[in-house]
Amino acid sequence: MNYHTIIIGAGLGGLTAGAKLAKEGKKVLLIEQHIIPGGCATTFKRKDYTLEVGLHEMDGLHEKDLKTKIFRDLGVFDKVEFLKVPEFYRFVNERYDIVIPHNPDKAIKILIKHFPDEENGIKAYFHQVINARQVIKESAGEKERTVGEFLDSIIENNDLKLVLLGNLGYFHDDPYSLSLSYYSVAQGSYYTGGGNFIKGGSQELSNYLAAFIENNGGKVILKHLVTEIITDNNKAIGVIYRKKKGKQEKVFAGNIIANAAIPNVANLLLPWKHGEKLRQQFKNMKPGASLLTVYFGFKKSLKEIGNKYYSTFIYDSSVKTQADIFENNKSNFTKRSFTFVDYSQIDSGLAPEGKSVGAVCCVDYTSNWENLEKIEYLKKKNEVAQIFINRLEKLIPGFTKAIEYYETATSKTVEQFTLNPEGAVYGFAQTPLRATSDKIKTMENLYFSSAWAKLGGGFSGAIYNGYLCAFEILRKRK
Repeated sequence: MNYHTIIIGAGLGGLTAGAKLAKEGKKVLLIEQHIIPGGCATTFKRKDYTLEVGLHEMDGLHEKDLKTKIFRDLGVFDKVEFLKVPEFYRFVNERYDIVIPHNPDKAIKILIKHFPDEENGIKAYFHQVINARQVIKESAGEKERTVGEFLDSIIENNDLKLVLLGNLGYFHDDPYSLSLSYYSVAQGSYYTGGGNFIKGGSQELSNYLAAFIENNGGKVILKHLVTEIITDNNKAIGVIYRKKKGKQEKVFAGNIIANAAIPNVANLLLPWKHGEKLRQQFKNMKPGASLLTVYFGFKKSLKEIGNKYYSTFIYDSSVKTQADIFENNKSNFTKRSFTFVDYSQIDSGLAPEGKSVGAVCCVDYTSNWENLEKIEYLKKKNEVAQIFINRLEKLIPGFTKAIEYYETATSKTVEQFTLNPEGAVYGFAQTPLRATSDKIKTMENLYFSSAWAKLGGGFSGAIYNGYLCAFEILRKRK
């Protein structure tokens, strides 16, 4: 059977592309290796709890945000409920405990109150992120800077820099190798549009988009793995796929969208020369960091034991400057900085009345988990969970007794379920080189819509990549 477009992978990029193409009357086939659609935009059930895999807050959704246009176009707002997150984040280290609101004017006032000598630097920072696209346009042709270089140029106080970088883990693991342009646009979207959580978890969005594809004449196949992209005369013309241990099947289309890690796509391209051509285009790019998450189910709302905040970023005392952040991200888990998200602070729909869920999240690398036998691996996961439980007990007294269930997912877990090399959750690391690179293109009829594509990772990046990929196909001359 022939299709207009075949999509490899049901992450948000593939789902968004498929939904738009299906809406425009194109015959779409989407093939996903996992048992559910969504990639990192998924949930799973344990006891009474729905545990959110990836979403802490989605930026934007204001009138000028492209996601608002996309969701209206695809009818998302009619079926998926978005909840405003109360504050951007709480930052805690041994010297400061500061709550940063999403409202930039209020954030500026709070920061000036704590750091009165840095008023000019604070205002310069917010000018950069709130007006990011204009600033980028005005600086076209200039050498791309890193976030670390930028902060060092406008601010002297090291703690202020750390506070502003509280949510750095949303993007990257090192301010001195993170593209300032990429960071500014993304961070500015949080301050401009606030943060949003999907009631019931991000699986609600993924399920909606998958159903939208099928309701508009497309087909979504789960639990099947694409093993090869079929090529002919430097054109992608179809794919070979199979169920685990099942027979292979061939299917053809005029367009192939890869909602998969680009290094994996290179391995699917045969003969060898096609894959090598693609590898040459990303040979200087490296996968970004991964994440470790400890999921919690609580017997009660953490509000009952005194927690007041949705997102708390805890920086270890060993992190005194920007330069310490990257080193800390590779340190022992007893010292590694981390985030705690308390979903009971909103009407999340993730737990029955009287109970709640939460999650610890920190930067992680597959190298932390290599060369371990299964028993050793499971033991280490539990040890890491206990480390974070003990650390949170000091911050939120009564935390330990409130726990009914917990489970740890490592970078290896991410790698297993997404197939992303090194468990990279945001695709290629968003370095200045990555930010200024041209769009990857390897052959006719092959397109990329994942977090590994030009606009980068996160929920927003994947959605943008998918939608713009669909438009590129729709505008293609017949």
